[in-house]
Amino acid sequence: MLQRLYQTEEKTLLWIQAHMRRTWLTFVMKCITCLGNGGVFWLTIALCSFWFPAYRITGTAIVLSQIFSVIFSNGILKNVIARPRPQETISKLCILIRRPRDFSFPSGHTSSSFAAAVILLQTTPLWLGLLSLIIAVLIAFSRLYLGVHFPSDVVCGAVLGIIFGAAALLLLRFVLEGGWLLQKAADWLNGAFVHICRFTSYIK
Repeated sequence: MLQRLYQTEEKTLLWIQAHMRRTWLTFVMKCITCLGNGGVFWLTIALCSFWFPAYRITGTAIVLSQIFSVIFSNGILKNVIARPRPQETISKLCILIRRPRDFSFPSGHTSSSFAAAVILLQTTPLWLGLLSLIIAVLIAFSRLYLGVHFPSDVVCGAVLGIIFGAAALLLLRFVLEGGWLLQKAADWLNGAFVHICRFTSYIK
């Protein structure tokens, strides 16, 4: 089963290399894949959203989802599974960018992109959400086009991203609607302030 999957993935990457690669398209794909580097594009959107009170929850959720992606996709799963990059196992595949230093599974670019896209789909006007989803799909495809990921890396990265985005929204909703965590934090800060005031009065 796994061997058949690997053969299918190998054929897919070699087909893309043989039939889709063009000089102009390679330039476009390199630009698109840069949007997913370190989640900077999505964090920039989050930063911009903080300027608008109605979308501060959106920005906070995006930041939280990117943290989830870094921890679980890049930090844990990549190193636990330790899957080699495609060019290390497919001799005929030519990589079009500098070889990434980390492992292949899952695709961090895809994970972070879909996490942000899910949040934007849920919290912003439909046109903006759909645009973000298209960008996420293009970033995911660019990883295949450039030869740095297997198809399953990208598919699983997308699934994980959807989970991270949904988890970020649910966590924020739980905190904001429940209110108990904020109340406890406020009570603790208030108590600490009172003790500090008493301590300073005692010193005087």
